[in-house]
Amino acid sequence: MNKILLIIQREYFSRVKKKSFLLMTFLVPTLFIAMYAVVIFIFIKGDDDIKNIRVLDESGVFANNLQNKKNLDFKYISGSYNQAKEDLLKSDADFLLYIPKSYEAKNSIEIISEKKPGLTILGDIEGQMATVLQNKRLIEAGIDTAIINKTKAKVSISAKQLTAEGEKDASVGATFVVGFVAAFLIYISLFIYGTQVMRGVIEEKTTRIIEVIVSSVKPFQLMLGKILGIGMVGLTQFLLWIILSVGLATVAGTLILKSDSSKEKIEQMKNNPDQALQQSDGRADAFLNFSKAADTVDFPYILTTFLFYFLGGYLIYSALFAAVGSAVDNETETQQFMLPITLPLIFTFIIGMNFIVNNPDSPLSFWLSMIPFTSPIAMMIRIPFGVPVWELALSMALLVAGFIFTTWVASRIYRVGILMYGKKTSYKEIAKWFMYKE
Repeated sequence: MNKILLIIQREYFSRVKKKSFLLMTFLVPTLFIAMYAVVIFIFIKGDDDIKNIRVLDESGVFANNLQNKKNLDFKYISGSYNQAKEDLLKSDADFLLYIPKSYEAKNSIEIISEKKPGLTILGDIEGQMATVLQNKRLIEAGIDTAIINKTKAKVSISAKQLTAEGEKDASVGATFVVGFVAAFLIYISLFIYGTQVMRGVIEEKTTRIIEVIVSSVKPFQLMLGKILGIGMVGLTQFLLWIILSVGLATVAGTLILKSDSSKEKIEQMKNNPDQALQQSDGRADAFLNFSKAADTVDFPYILTTFLFYFLGGYLIYSALFAAVGSAVDNETETQQFMLPITLPLIFTFIIGMNFIVNNPDSPLSFWLSMIPFTSPIAMMIRIPFGVPVWELALSMALLVAGFIFTTWVASRIYRVGILMYGKKTSYKEIAKWFMYKE
């Protein structure tokens, strides 16, 4: 046991003292919060750049019917098409909207500018023009457009969840985001830290250091110590990221909300969301929905289960990565063994984002969250939607059992492969190593 602890200590401190570890630990949360702060600032401030659009309407249908908006300013002009294009280059206008007389027959409406217009601008103009045409055709058919406009209705469904404590909000959007982020982090982390284990084994094997080490330490102890040491590095990095992210997010949020304009807009969102929605072109509604959705997520519970499944998944896959590293002489030879190992992760992540999020309680979702090789990703997608306690407990127990079994299998390959040199390894050869007696 003391030897395993020494190996864990060596693997842990040799990595956490590296400049790359310290740089990534402090740089990632800073960049993430900086990006978050910029997005929120832009979200609150909005797009104040007004696009000036000259409208040359030869048909006369759209004249004075296109409405100015916060970022669009329409100005109607007359004259020839060629003259309008020449004047556009000399003026401070951004676009020329040309509508010929035979626009419906030839579908020849044009928007002309020195730079390409954005998709939002094109969509807004097309939407307004479609509405004008629709109203024109309704009037020609003798239908009162005012009556039709009154019959239009907007339906907003508020999801509620019944629990033993009573009724509470259930934000499906927030649930999807939290599940996706948690699953994605585990998916990426298993590859990153598992690969570190594999590279460490290959390095020790190719430099022949392993021959000296195994003279005083059993191969199983060496493998387990390396796995646990690097796992603690990953756990330390995640915890530091969480602490730093929360701290920096609090500071950034405070600085952003200190400005008078931000305070005024947020108060307006709370007191009069309808008016705020009209003035912010939909941003107020999205901001309010985001704030409400965040309140429905049980972050401590999500974080606790995330750390458990990260650690469990890492222990399983790092044991397999260690076995692969012991079986080869260089990193190039690992490719033939990597696909069978990583296939369950890739399959679960793809299925999870397309099927589990829409059917979290289906039989397939249940079994994927029980199988140890797929449960770290599948269960993290399901947990935000709500998982029965017995399913969570069974999944965790199977994950622990899966780690013990996988480590035992990997150790039988590791003990032989770590001392093999200069021979190209095959699956048949690995099977023989597994059957060798102690």
